[in-house]
Amino acid sequence: MSLVGKKFPDLNVDAMNEMGDTFKVNVLEEAVNNKKKVLLFWYPKDFTFVCPTELHAFQAALSEFEKRNTIVIGASCDTPEVHFAWLSTAKDNGGIEGVTYPILADSNRNLSSILGILDISNETYDEATDTIQVEGDNVTYRATYLIDEEGTVQHEGINNMPLGRNVQEFLRLIDALTHVQEKGEVCPANWEEGKDAMKPNAKGTAEYLSTH
Repeated sequence: MSLVGKKFPDLNVDAMNEMGDTFKVNVLEEAVNNKKKVLLFWYPKDFTFVCPTELHAFQAALSEFEKRNTIVIGASCDTPEVHFAWLSTAKDNGGIEGVTYPILADSNRNLSSILGILDISNETYDEATDTIQVEGDNVTYRATYLIDEEGTVQHEGINNMPLGRNVQEFLRLIDALTHVQEKGEVCPANWEEGKDAMKPNAKGTAEYLSTH
């Protein structure tokens, strides 16, 4: 079930940073208490191939997110210790050294289960043991959530494992959300900051308005 328009789950999750500190992060509270937007992105596994390219891409754009009053948080089902090992590994060796935003360690899969983003396509029921068994690693898809300052989910998207994300698109979405919040206008297809937006009228349609 989609979370768009709903509050993000109120749940504390272990996290790790580049200093080796383990702490709890509540994504909802990060947004509401700090009056900031949150861009939360999930990836399948540490020490893989596509995943580090995404983490480095978010890091490279971190100042742009900060300019937009947005906190970036990564997440996977790896443990804090595995996160720190990856954070301590040089980029040339497949690591994510230099990443400074926190990374959730949802190793108990509590949050990812609530979000429904785990790859459970290989679940089978074993009659002999009366249990559900999962083939594979039971990790998350590449899910992304944009949460506003009130803790409401404004965007969610899920990519399959091989499909990396475009970080610039999330900056564009944040710009669009901020424009809607500040101007009360709506943003048409391919809208970018500085382009014309639209204003809904009483008949439920919209007309273009210059943003200049």
